[in-house]
Amino acid sequence: MDAIDGVTAPPAVTDRTVLGRRYAALYDVLHAHAAEADRAGRLPRAVLDALRSSGILATAVPREFGGDGGGALLVNRVVEQVAGLDPSVAIILFQHFAVTSRIAEWASDEQRAHWLPRLADGRWLAASAWSETGASADKRNIATEAVAVPGGWVLNGSKSFTTGAGLAQVYLVLTQTSRPGSTDTTYGSDGQSFFLVEADTPGLVADIDMDLVGMRASATGSVELDGCFVPAGAALGPLGKAASIIAGVRETGATLGAVAVGIADAVHRLAEVHVRKRGADPLAVRHLAELAGRVESARAAVESAGRRDNARPGLATLHSKVIASTVAEEVCLLTQRLLGSAGFLRDHPVNRLARDVRAVGLMGPTNELCLKLITQEGFPP
Repeated sequence: MDAIDGVTAPPAVTDRTVLGRRYAALYDVLHAHAAEADRAGRLPRAVLDALRSSGILATAVPREFGGDGGGALLVNRVVEQVAGLDPSVAIILFQHFAVTSRIAEWASDEQRAHWLPRLADGRWLAASAWSETGASADKRNIATEAVAVPGGWVLNGSKSFTTGAGLAQVYLVLTQTSRPGSTDTTYGSDGQSFFLVEADTPGLVADIDMDLVGMRASATGSVELDGCFVPAGAALGPLGKAASIIAGVRETGATLGAVAVGIADAVHRLAEVHVRKRGADPLAVRHLAELAGRVESARAAVESAGRRDNARPGLATLHSKVIASTVAEEVCLLTQRLLGSAGFLRDHPVNRLARDVRAVGLMGPTNELCLKLITQEGFPP
């Protein structure tokens, strides 16, 4: 539990029913606009307004800065619920929570006071700008550089697959601040540093230039940095030690597997509606039971990661992403087969969700990289 002004505060509410009631107005808006947002490839203004005013952005912000003080268990459950309505919004939200948590963990007192209240009250969204075209999935070969100049740093480079590009007011940018040495890392490299760059900084241009197959309303695009000056106080954490910050992310228990669980649960509910309309055919009912079991197995993995009750919480987080995303893809495929011609219409929601779920396994760390990390950490040389 958090201690605020010397008084122990009660734990953040994690009950799913309570969360559903708390964010009911937001969830209604997401449900109403998800199909429209997918077709248009962008979020309607009504969704962004509802997201900012709902209070949900405060989930991972410490209470002394106006947040809910929620940990991974709450983050995962909120992300799961949102993903069941609009997975694009869920990954925007997940990235916001991820940056918020890094600021809470690594920022100076001055940085926390500047950014966290804004991230809590809905004024600002946060996004991660780590990936680059031509760099590997493990982020060890990035080209974006930060060069020290009097009073700060100048950033140059191009980031791709940035979720929330153009929507965020602050980006957590991964840069190379010195040449990599011989330190062996599994994700990121030594000599890399993080910077918090506000969206209106001269030299930063965000462009939603990607026509995605799934997660079409996630505002995923590029962030260009051209002579972008940031003050010395924009660096997050120790210079040259971004790899250590990255390595600690999976120890938190927050997992993109929660997005996959939300999708799988929504697809299972679509299957239930179809079977009820068609009549309780014994074979169809059996298939529903199998789907329910798969959804619950994926949820259990994500819940375990969020509770951090495993002896190796980092491994549990990696496992949860691989398990949940793999299971969710299977649930989508099996449901499409169960629906038959009824699900072969372009606008059937199962097809949108099936497209969206494919993206989860490709998000960082990708499932392939997760398996590599699991192998290296679970079976050290």
